[in-house]
Amino acid sequence: MKHILIVEDEPDIQELLRTYLEDAGYAAAVAGDGVAALALFGAQSFDLVLLDLMLPKIAGFGVCELIRQRSQVPILMLTALDGEEQQLRGFGLDIDDYVTKPFSMPVLLEKIRVILRRSGGTAEDRLRYRDLVMELDTREVTVAGRPLNLTAREFELLRTFLSAPGRVFTREMLLTKLWGYDFFGDARVVDCHIKNLRHKLGRDYIETVRGVGYRAAKEDI
Repeated sequence: MKHILIVEDEPDIQELLRTYLEDAGYAAAVAGDGVAALALFGAQSFDLVLLDLMLPKIAGFGVCELIRQRSQVPILMLTALDGEEQQLRGFGLDIDDYVTKPFSMPVLLEKIRVILRRSGGTAEDRLRYRDLVMELDTREVTVAGRPLNLTAREFELLRTFLSAPGRVFTREMLLTKLWGYDFFGDARVVDCHIKNLRHKLGRDYIETVRGVGYRAAKEDI
């Protein structure tokens, strides 16, 4: 049985979601604010998070960012805000999909089914690139069998590149994805982390695309 965390502050919607999910064969737990959601997430194992955007104590984007620092659990965001800016911010934090309120329960259940099916394979717990292996669940990285000691930012940078080999990521894209939408520091912090990551890899697996950004090298070295 798949276990879903519902993070929603409106009691009527909480009960509606819990009832429909349980009737559909899921186990459901409910949190009414961001702090309670993070406490539940830390105490139990969940297969998917239904996350409202407008929450007391810690807003949905903040909850999402904190979850992403320790887990790649699928996140389906529920929101009354359907603007492009909000959606892009959410996808920058690696949410899996959006549902705009008011929503259709059959459509929501179908989205949940598709996301869980897509994320259920064990192959998705591991990324391979040449002689490099990333274990996403344990956050272990090896190159030719040699373990690497990566920081959380370095791990997420590497995962970002290897999840989309050949795709070019600008500094701004990487800042939004890894540091968060509200980061106001110098974009050159990305360059510093890339430099450290390259040094630890000991191989030129990350290419600089001059004037644009970075990508995982496409050609064999």
